[in-house]
Amino acid sequence: MSFWRVLLAIFFPPLAVIGKGCGSILIVFLLWLCGWVPGIIAALVILNNPNK
Repeated sequence: MSFWRVLLAIFFPPLAVIGKGCGSILIVFLLWLCGWVPGIIAALVILNNPNK
């Protein structure tokens, strides 16, 4: 997880997970619409996942 991805996850979470697939983008976008903090948390969890 790079420093720039973390910053992007804080300011615009859906753009930070763009390389992780369409489902991840959709989930983060919907959570981001519900609230800023849930979108950030989801983006950081997806970015920190070592399996992908």
